[in-house]
Amino acid sequence: MVELSFQKIPPAQTETIFERLFVASPDAILVVDARGSINHANPQVERLFGYGCAELIGKRVEILIPERFRDVHPQHRSHFNEQLRMRPMGAGLELYGRRKDGTEFPVDIMLGPVDTPEGQVVLTVIRDITHSKQTEEAMRLSEERFRSLFEFSPDAIIVSDSEGKIAELNAQVQSFFGYDRAELIGQPVESLIPERFRRGHIGRRNEYHTEPRTRPMGAGFELYGRRKDGTEFPVDIMLSPVRTAGGKFVLSVIRDLSEKKRAEEELARKEREKRYLEEELNTEHRFEDIIGESVALKRVLKQVETVAEQDATVLLLGETGTGKDLIARAIHQLSPRHARTLVKLNCAAIPTGLLESELFGHEKGAFTGAISQKIGRLELAHQGTLFLDEVGDLPLELGATRTIPVDIRLVAATNRNLEKMVGDREFRSDLYYRLRVFPISIPPLRERREDIPLLVRYFVAKHARRMDKQIGSIPPEVMAALTRWEWPGNIRELENFLERCVILSKGPVLRAPLSELQLPEETVTQQHDISLESAEREHIVRVLREAKGMIGGPGGAAARLGVKRTTLNSKLKKLGIKRKDYI
Repeated sequence: MVELSFQKIPPAQTETIFERLFVASPDAILVVDARGSINHANPQVERLFGYGCAELIGKRVEILIPERFRDVHPQHRSHFNEQLRMRPMGAGLELYGRRKDGTEFPVDIMLGPVDTPEGQVVLTVIRDITHSKQTEEAMRLSEERFRSLFEFSPDAIIVSDSEGKIAELNAQVQSFFGYDRAELIGQPVESLIPERFRRGHIGRRNEYHTEPRTRPMGAGFELYGRRKDGTEFPVDIMLSPVRTAGGKFVLSVIRDLSEKKRAEEELARKEREKRYLEEELNTEHRFEDIIGESVALKRVLKQVETVAEQDATVLLLGETGTGKDLIARAIHQLSPRHARTLVKLNCAAIPTGLLESELFGHEKGAFTGAISQKIGRLELAHQGTLFLDEVGDLPLELGATRTIPVDIRLVAATNRNLEKMVGDREFRSDLYYRLRVFPISIPPLRERREDIPLLVRYFVAKHARRMDKQIGSIPPEVMAALTRWEWPGNIRELENFLERCVILSKGPVLRAPLSELQLPEETVTQQHDISLESAEREHIVRVLREAKGMIGGPGGAAARLGVKRTTLNSKLKKLGIKRKDYI
């Protein structure tokens, strides 16, 4: 037990403070639960009422009330439980107790609600007002009891005077704030408040002393304490004025909310992860969507099986629409991290100014529009896999001002030549070599033509089922044309084309607008003399013309080609296609 020395509070006032704090009295003390049952009784109860404590535990409190009041007392008790408040002694009520032998005696009673780990209880302090004097020994024993309660409170308790100086504190203050007791006695309470709030706090403290009132916890304020080492932590504070003959004091009960905040943040993180996973489950990409039997694809899948069991970083290289995201998901599903989250971040789809926030998260108010705290994709992927798609679009300068300890497996993908970009100083060399631990090159569809019939049948069946159509036949000339086409947009372009085919088909035979796959006549005569890049350029220009120059949107060229708008813009720049070429 810690011995307290009340240097700033005279002994005559100490009892008043402890009575107000711990809802106590030198006489009889009962702890009554919400049902009116007696849970605890102190020895003074035996002296006043003649019952042994064992006789009272579990009995209704009405056993200590005269019979003429017993019928109405449960209603008063129920009303008190509905509007919990402290009812002090001296409230002007004419109250009586009833002893075991049936005799009655006048009493005064103080009621105070108390939160305990077992639930809400009412501390009932009963004073026999037939005896006005108490012995000095009883006062000493009572003070010792309440000193113990004061010291072993789970909250930090501070008693400050009218000037805001700390007059008394319990051991939890030392535990919470890191100061020794002697360092705080006589110091202003502002020493326990973050520096940025101290000046304003003095004014609010003076205002409180002008109009003292009890301010309970949970008042909705965002409050922080400051430890001796300068670190801050969230708190809730109950304030209560105490008036004594020697002056005014303020009782401050401080609760550390650090664990509560951590639990709330973890719950919020899990909720965000749940929402992210639900969104991922709604996507159409699944491991079984990898369709094909070609040697080129099997070589890729063999590499996937080899690296998936390891924790190495994987760099997926391939043209747009080759299925890099499906390969990334396959790596995650085959890895030891498959039970955790696969978090995807498309580096090309997010404005550069918001990419850091998306990757590392941000605090509330960090920038215009940041109305709440947001966890970054890095933390969301903790113990799982982070998939950085279109990693070639990462800006050269990217980073955070704080270290975020995470355990992730990194998979990145790009359709760009990172090695050339490093040479042109368009991509960070250190990042390139960190990503290129285990590169996997995914072949374009034109290099695995034997897979095209399988993909055609798969996509036709998929979209026919979605549109509730029965398409059982694909004409040989259609299949041949689809197999011959170069498919610059790869599998994504093939799927989009086949979706249009299913829409156009009115019967069981697939109807395909093969004219879309025919190069202009003058180009066909020179086909052997032009490069694949030229063919791709002509195809993109033709689709742009069909889309009337629109790049984005449902009917735009990007959707027709089966590529992202950002990717098509990159191709336009690469192939030197100007607006005048297709308008």
